[in-house]
Amino acid sequence: MSLLPFHRVLIATAIVFCAGFSALELFAYARSGGTLELVLGLAFAIAAGALIVYLWHLRRILRLPRRPQRDWRRDPS
Repeated sequence: MSLLPFHRVLIATAIVFCAGFSALELFAYARSGGTLELVLGLAFAIAAGALIVYLWHLRRILRLPRRPQRDWRRDPS
């Protein structure tokens, strides 16, 4: 049994969290103008971007074989 699907869900949840927290902090920065809110907002936006890249290249990073692609013209199933 592979843990890859669970890992993908976990990383996707982390992406949503980072993006949401980044938006929250950037909105707080727009209201108050505090430096800490700007730094946190940008840091979590960068973290969300890094996690997106990680999720996109997960098979290559973990060195897992690629799934064979089926020819949809020959195999309708």
